[in-house]
Amino acid sequence: MSVHVDPVHFATCHCGAVRLRLTLPNGIENPRRCDCSMCRRRGAVVASVVLANLEVVEGEDELGVYQFNTMTAKHYFCTRCGIYTHHQRRSNPKEYGYNVGCLEGVNPFDLGEVPVFDGVNHPADRG
Repeated sequence: MSVHVDPVHFATCHCGAVRLRLTLPNGIENPRRCDCSMCRRRGAVVASVVLANLEVVEGEDELGVYQFNTMTAKHYFCTRCGIYTHHQRRSNPKEYGYNVGCLEGVNPFDLGEVPVFDGVNHPADRG
């Protein structure tokens, strides 16, 4: 007997102004932290999804965007509560990284040991 798990999940910022719909057919894949200057300050556990599988369903006008260094990655956050919700990835601009802590019903601390990506020595910086 197989169990069908709904691949559609919702994520919200802290105040609820921003709401995302994510299609995660295989659940949370490859959760990680990053030690780049931005990620180590925000401390979020992230996972990735292709661009087509993340949709802002509420609060697009409440989203701010922050870019730095190569200006490739776009880091989105709620301008009301400041919570980072997702970013268009620098290492793979065809994907969004999303804040696992924003997923409804998910506690990222329940994931156990989460690997750390070496963002200080980012692959895009290698010649």
